[in-house]
Amino acid sequence: MAKKVFVSYHSALEDTRYKNLLVAWSKNDNGYFDLKFDDTSVGVSINSTNATYIKSVIKGKISDSSVFLCLVGENTHNSDWVKWEINKAVELGKKVVAVKIKSSYQTPENLYGIGAKWAMSFTYESIKKALNN
Repeated sequence: MAKKVFVSYHSALEDTRYKNLLVAWSKNDNGYFDLKFDDTSVGVSINSTNATYIKSVIKGKISDSSVFLCLVGENTHNSDWVKWEINKAVELGKKVVAVKIKSSYQTPENLYGIGAKWAMSFTYESIKKALNN
């Protein structure tokens, strides 16, 4: 049975490229995982007047997913949206998996102490293993 995976990522070019790679893998994986994500890179501040609506939509997508995957790019630790999404996933009791695009990238603070599973590298097998454990 496919896992519904919500992918949280910063809207930077590198992060988006790697998110697209995850989507490509999911399409060629014979149903192992079903990626569900919303591109929140609309240039809207988390404190904007549209934020309440956007948060409600994202909350529904996270709630509908069985796993929350945080893609950690160079500046993900500075993203208020990613921080909010991580907190929401924890609040909703979702399994949290994280993977860094490069091992040197800084981890968002709120990924610590929540029992997140880590893919040890950005490879198909490593991510699949983390999603499955």
